[in-house]
Amino acid sequence: MKLYGIPNCNTVKKARTWLMENGVTIPFHDFKKQGVSEELLKVWLKQISWEKLVNRQGTTWRQLPDEAKAAVCDETSAIHLMLEKSSVIKRPVLEMDGKIILGFDEAIYQTQFGKK
Repeated sequence: MKLYGIPNCNTVKKARTWLMENGVTIPFHDFKKQGVSEELLKVWLKQISWEKLVNRQGTTWRQLPDEAKAAVCDETSAIHLMLEKSSVIKRPVLEMDGKIILGFDEAIYQTQFGKK
């Protein structure tokens, strides 16, 4: 079990706060300090599409030149971008029991961790 993200991301902060307040201790992987591997991205992409994993609503995506955005058209190009700019990955990514949960939804976390 592991939570992946960037510490200053508001959604990651919400997830980490919820986990702490509910007594769930889980290792945190900081994309900025620890990076992300191609192998890990490929594992995630077996469960979720690259279109969902690439956060097109975030600042990092919006700041990309139009040519760079247009170049992200399939899984291979999405992996290349995520390796180059890990902050474009939608976050947090909760890895639990071999599956991933993308983003933070309190109801989903309550169900996953048996909290009410």
